[in-house]
This record gives sequence, C-alpha cells and structure tokens, in this order.
Amino acid sequence: MLRTALRNVLAHKARLVMTVLAVCLGVAFVSGTLVFADSSAAAYRAAASQNFAGIAVTVTAKEPPPGAAANEHTSVLDDALVRKLADVPGVAAVRPSADGSATLNAADGTPMRADKAWAHLAAAYVPGADGKDSRYPLVKGHAPTNGGELAVDSGTAAAGHLRIGEPVTLATDGPVMTKRLVGIVSTKDSRVTAGGTLALFDKATAQRLFATPGHYTGIDLSATPGTHQVELSNRVTAMLPADRAEATSGSAQAAQQATNVDTMTRGYKKLPLVFAGVSLFIGSFLVVNTFTMLITRRTREIALLRAIGASRRQVVRSVLWEALLVGLAASAAGFAVGLGIASVLPDVLGTSADPLPRGPLVIGPRSIVAALGVGVGVTVLAAWLPSRRAAQVAPIEAMRSAEQPPSATRSRIRAVAGLVLLVVGAGLLISLTGAKDASERNLNSAMLGCAVLVIAMIVLAPLLATPVIRLTGRLTRRFGITGHLAQENALRDPRRTAATASALMISTALVAGLAVLGNSTGQALDHQAAAGLGADYVIGTRTPTIAIDPSAVQRVADTPGVRTATAVADSTVVIGGSVQGISGVEPDTVKDVMKLDLTSGSLADLGPGRIAISSTIAREHGVSAGGRINAGMGRSQDFKKYTVVAVYKDNPIADDVLGSRTEVQQNSFKPGSVQRILVRTDSGAVSKTTEDRLRTAVGNNPLLKVQDRKALVREAAGTMGELLTLMYGLLAIGVVIASLGIVNTLAMSVAERTREIGVLRAIGMDRAGIRRMIRLEAVTVAAFGTLLGLAGGLFSACAVGSLANGAMEQYSLALPWGMLLLVCLLSLAIGAVAAAVPARRAAALSPLEAVAEA
Repeated sequence: MLRTALRNVLAHKARLVMTVLAVCLGVAFVSGTLVFADSSAAAYRAAASQNFAGIAVTVTAKEPPPGAAANEHTSVLDDALVRKLADVPGVAAVRPSADGSATLNAADGTPMRADKAWAHLAAAYVPGADGKDSRYPLVKGHAPTNGGELAVDSGTAAAGHLRIGEPVTLATDGPVMTKRLVGIVSTKDSRVTAGGTLALFDKATAQRLFATPGHYTGIDLSATPGTHQVELSNRVTAMLPADRAEATSGSAQAAQQATNVDTMTRGYKKLPLVFAGVSLFIGSFLVVNTFTMLITRRTREIALLRAIGASRRQVVRSVLWEALLVGLAASAAGFAVGLGIASVLPDVLGTSADPLPRGPLVIGPRSIVAALGVGVGVTVLAAWLPSRRAAQVAPIEAMRSAEQPPSATRSRIRAVAGLVLLVVGAGLLISLTGAKDASERNLNSAMLGCAVLVIAMIVLAPLLATPVIRLTGRLTRRFGITGHLAQENALRDPRRTAATASALMISTALVAGLAVLGNSTGQALDHQAAAGLGADYVIGTRTPTIAIDPSAVQRVADTPGVRTATAVADSTVVIGGSVQGISGVEPDTVKDVMKLDLTSGSLADLGPGRIAISSTIAREHGVSAGGRINAGMGRSQDFKKYTVVAVYKDNPIADDVLGSRTEVQQNSFKPGSVQRILVRTDSGAVSKTTEDRLRTAVGNNPLLKVQDRKALVREAAGTMGELLTLMYGLLAIGVVIASLGIVNTLAMSVAERTREIGVLRAIGMDRAGIRRMIRLEAVTVAAFGTLLGLAGGLFSACAVGSLANGAMEQYSLALPWGMLLLVCLLSLAIGAVAAAVPARRAAALSPLEAVAEA
C-alpha cells in the first residue's frame, strides 16, 4: 500500500501542487515566526550581554519601606561607599552611575519616539583614569563637562537630525531644558538599539537630576581575572547595609534587560502567528477538497483494490500515506520559505524610528518540530475523512459508477447538525445583544459564538449551495447557454462547490465583520471626542507622573488666536470603596471647553465641598443634585460629606467627578499641579501655526503633547488601526488560498469533464465559449462563498457590536459600504482570475481526442 500511495502521489503530482502551496503557506508563517522569535531573543540577549560586558556586579539602593524618605534611603550610594567597594578583594575597578530618563526634541521641535517612554535613557558620562567612559565610546566631539553640555548616541542624533554645536531641548520629569550638543557616542544597550534614545550628562548634572548631589543611582564593579561574578557578589553583599542596598551580578542584569525588552516587543511576534493560524485553517479546506476529488476520480481503482483483497483499513492507510508524503513535502518547502520570512521580518515589522534587533538566524528544535507537526498534521487530518468515505464504498457499487452521490441519511444528518450548530452559535451572539458589557466573560462568549457560527456555515454550505447558486444564476444565465452550463456545473456536486467556496467564505466573513466593527468604533470615537470636548486643543502630559508648569497656563492664554485657556487638575476620589477620576475645573470657563449635558443642577455652584458627578456615579450611589455623598479626595485620608450640585451625562473629558480646581489641587498627590490645559481659539479653527504657537508657549516641552480633536481620535483609535491592518492581512491570506482552491478545483473538474467538453466542442461551441463557461463557473463559486461570508460577518458584527456599545455610549452600527462593495468585487475578480489557466486548458482540448477519451 505504501508503493501504491507513492505511485498515486507521482501520478497526480500536478494536482497536488496547489495543496502543497496552501499547507506550505501556513507552515512558512509558523516556522518563520518561531525562528524570528528565537533569533530576536538571541539578539536581545547578545546586545544585553555586550552592554553589561565587563560589569561583574552592580550595587543599587533598595526600595524604601513605607513612610521612609526616598533620599535618606538612597544616600548610602555615595563616594565613601565607592571607596569601600574598591577595597573589596576581587574588585578590579569601580564605576558609579547616575541614571534616569530624559525625553528629547528633534531638531524641528517635535518629541522623539514619544511612544517609547520606557526606552528614553539618560545617564552620567563618568570618565575613568584614561578620561574616557568605556560604556559609551565617543564617535564625534567630546564628552559633556558641565551642566550646559549634552551627548547623545549616534542613532538618536541621526533620527532627530541633531548636530554638534546646536542646542537640544529636553525634559526629565519637569520643565524643559536646553543644552548644547557636544558629543556623539555609540552604545550597545538593547533598549536604545530597540528604538530608544540616550542622553548623557556630566556627573554632577546627572546626580542633581536623578539622585542627589554627591550620590548615585548605582555602582558598577568589574572583577579581577579568575574572580567569579557570584563569588564577588557574595563578598559585596556581606559589606553592604542589608536594609538599604543590594548587589546584582552582571549576568543577571543582562538576562533581566533582555527579558524586559523582549516583553515590550512581544506583540511583533504574535501577528505572524495569527496569520499562520488563519492560513492553516483556511488551507485545510483546500486539502480536504483536493483529496475528496482525487478519491472520487479513483473510486473504481479503490474498488478494484477492495475486490482483490485490500481491506478498508488498508485503503485508509494508503490515502493517509499519500497525505503524509504531501505533508512532508509541504513542511520542507514551508520551512525553507519560513527562513526567508524570518530574515525579512525585522525589516517589515521594524522602522528606522522603531528598529528590531538583527542577528544570525537561530534554528531551534521547536521550529523544526512545529513545521513538521503543522504541515504533516494538517494534511493527514484533512485527508482522513475522505479516506474513510472511500473505504466505506462497496466494491461492486464503486465498479458501477465513479460518482457516488451522498446518501439521503447523510444529508439529513448534516442538515440537523448544521441547524443545531447554527442555533447554538446564533443564540450565543443574540444573547449578547442586551449585555452592553465588554467583560472578559462576554468577550469569550462572543468569540465562541462566532466560531460555532462559522462551523455551522461550513456544515450547511453544501445544502445552501443549490438555492443560493440558483438565485445568483439569474445573472450568469444572461450570458446565454454558457452561463446556464456554468450554473449547472457548479450545482453538479454541491459538496465540492461548498468546499471550494469555504476558504473565500471564511476570509470574507472575517473582513466584513472586522470592517463593520472598525468603522463603527471609529465613528463612535469621533463622536465621543466631539460630544465631550468643547475646546479646540488639549495640552496634556505623556505620562501620569508628569505635571504641567502652572505658569504655562497664562502663557497659553496670552498666545495670539487663543480665546480661552483653562487649566484642569486631574486626581482621584474614593466613593463607596471604589476609586474614580476627578477633574478640577474653573466653574466660569468650564462651559467654554467642555460640552457637558446636565441632567440636573448647575456647575456655577462648584466650590470647596461641592462637586458634580456623572449620571453613572449618581445611579450607582442613588444620589441626585442637592444630595450629599461621602468621599475622600486625592491624597487626603479623611472622608467627608460633599454636596452634589449637578449631575451630567457621562463625559470622557470630564472624568467621573468634577470639582473646583483649587480644592482638587490642594488634595492632589502633587499639590498645585496641573495635568491638562483646554484651549479654545478665537475662530474655532485649528492650524499648524496655532499648534506651533501653543508648543512654544509650553516651552516645547517633549513631555507634553498638543492635540486637536482629530489627534485625540487618532490616539484613541490606535488599536483600531492595528486591527484594520490585521484585517487586510487576513484578507490577503484568504485571497491567496481561495485562489489556489478555485484553480485546483477547476483544473481537476476540467480533467473530469474532458469528454463532456469534447462533445460541446463537437456540436459547435467555440474556444471562447468554453473559456467563458469555465470563468462563469468560477465566478459563481466565488459569489456563493462571498454571499455566505458577508451574511455571517455582518450578523456577527451586529451582535458583537452591543458589547462595544457598553464601553462607548456613542457606538452605533455603521456599515462601511465602500469596503463591503470592494470585498464583493474583489471576490468576483478572484474567481475570474483563478479560472484563467483551467479555462485556457479546457479550450485547448481537441474535440476528437476529448470525445475519444475513456
């Protein structure tokens, strides 16, 4: 039977090429992603090891206990400790450091890599006995020697177009500073090479910014030859105050840094795995369809094997051996393509401003095992059902006819199973329409409902093929006899038609559903920003730990073109045991910058001891305007009764509670601080000139962001943009695999209908008519898959949309008609293009030879 399987593979190698390509695509994504992940991890580890090369032990201060002053706890890291550490046996050199974070502006005044706050590194340039800091080799210029000088790494200088001798604006955790760039260095720090920035100060300036004068944030020790890191770490730990400082080996730091950077960039590695899963799932239908058609054509051959003594188990094994050989070939080809994918992924996923590490490809055992397991497993499992179906055919019955229509019992079982799955899937989705709660439980129910619905559509597709194709056949019949024949050919085997259309159906359902959710969410975010914001600009901080200089409020108000500028102090308030956000505002200007829909009361009464609350808070605590509520504001531990002067509909700009700015500032964790400035312009229009003026008014501080309404919407829709990118990727995968499936099915169908095509040619149909018939058949199959996919995708999007409505009050269903029309046209074009080769092959058949073929 193994020889029989090998012979069948060689005899039908042309027809199995499309199957190999489909499985190869999925294997390539899986193996390529795993190789990319292993290679990236190795590159991060190598970069971290190089960064900590020569560092045997690092001494740092421990976190202070609750209630202790931070500066008192870190005062242990001083010059006296540096001298003590230098005398520890095994210590070759001691290098103190003062590290922190600094965000820089590019030469054009815009913040550099604002989304990578975790990688905005700042440190002290601490020269050794030779006058150089070995951690940061100078590339150009000289090291900073006073508080007015700065050095950066070469990557930061290139990305920001920074030049030696020119001023650079930056900020650490407060007001903006301007320093002169005097040097450019190189670094192997993996956080910087992963897209961060590096700013170097002289030692005194770094101590003042990130520690206290005369003290450090860490002390690095190098070991003498023959001294192990662990041994030296134990010696250093023994002489440190156990409650105030600790020692960590360089290898442990390198491993931790590599893990941290890898965690920050883990999302890059998940995206290809999503594509791999989708491609394998869709490709499995092509495998099933191919083996079903091959076995159907070899029914008499299988019957002959059964007649001469082959058992059902041997027939099944023969087909599975055939699938195994195909899977091995697809796995080998897919793994080779996967290596190519792994080599280009750093360039595809990374950018000049956000690079990914480069290094040699690491081919681990899990990548090889995954490639073989996925390729062989999918192919063998997909071929198992057709093999069992072939083995169940009685030899005498198979010898009589090469085509065995499905039994009425099997069709009834399929119909019942499909209807049950349809009811379960649709029921799960319909049950969510009133939930309006995007909890993890409801999201899991939504995903389960969508998955069951897709399976139900796949099961019912053969039964739906006849009515749907007869409906769409009204269009194809307009092409005359060729259109009529195309429809009848598509209806000849509904199971085959359904299997061919399934790949396109799944990809269309994914794209349609995601497109509807993406378009509806995007419009909801737009409406949300417009509904809650009356200001034209919002000046805010990039991190919640940063505050705006209160003096900047007046400078913004004095900016030409500004009508109103009001400061907002954001803090927290505890009500009923839960923490809520509170915005401190000026009662006389809040109406100009916030669009508040009051249900009762007046904001003019805001003041000490008087607050306004959202309708959600009012409903949860049973309070209305004029009532009183117990709350603790900000850092205050004292709860007191606040009078509710107004209730307003939920507003994202206003948080959950509104209070007077003076009271909120007094009780905030940073007393007197301001977190936002809401700006209303004279004309209500926004422009680049006005934005530049506002940036200048706040000192071009890179820790602050100046955003108009469109920018706020783009920021809120950041994840939605990633979702749409994923949608287009899934569409591309579906298009490729669906095209392969249509080409494969039509090619095998043409081979099956050789005599029939010969008869059509003999009675007068020309080559153009044959080609048109095959193309219309492909378009009919594509239209069937597209219609089912659109129906399933739109239904799922409508049901799941209620969960988004619970998170965004402005959410409403908004169909992207342009995108849906494009999907339909693209699907039909896929059918026409995929039919090109089979149509040409059918038209090239000689009438006499085709009729004479047995």
